[in-house]
Amino acid sequence: QVQLVESGGGLVQPGGSLRLSCAASGSIFSSNAMGWYRQAPGKQRELVAVITSGGSTNYADSVKGRFTISRDNAKNTVYLHMNSLKPEDTAVYYCNAHIIRRFDRYEYDYWGQGTQVTVSS
Repeated sequence: QVQLVESGGGLVQPGGSLRLSCAASGSIFSSNAMGWYRQAPGKQRELVAVITSGGSTNYADSVKGRFTISRDNAKNTVYLHMNSLKPEDTAVYYCNAHIIRRFDRYEYDYWGQGTQVTVSS
């Protein structure tokens, strides 16, 4: 089995910063694309940022220039550095990872449990 464990959410004032982490563990051969999604109350889940195993990145227009995604392939961990946070960034943030499992070498899609980010004064 594979698990994704997220950490780093919380309450922050507008203009502040947070760093989210997501560590994949279990029967992992390697990881392909990893990313972050978010879902605000009453809204659909949306892509925030994604990073390939080679380090190529893609961001939602709403976070470009403020958020940075990075990863540590040796640790199967992905990070989301969030700066200049706005109230509209308030949401539950979910980690997503495309993992190649050790026992069958097939790629599977996994999700974390979600971590709340609240931006408010």
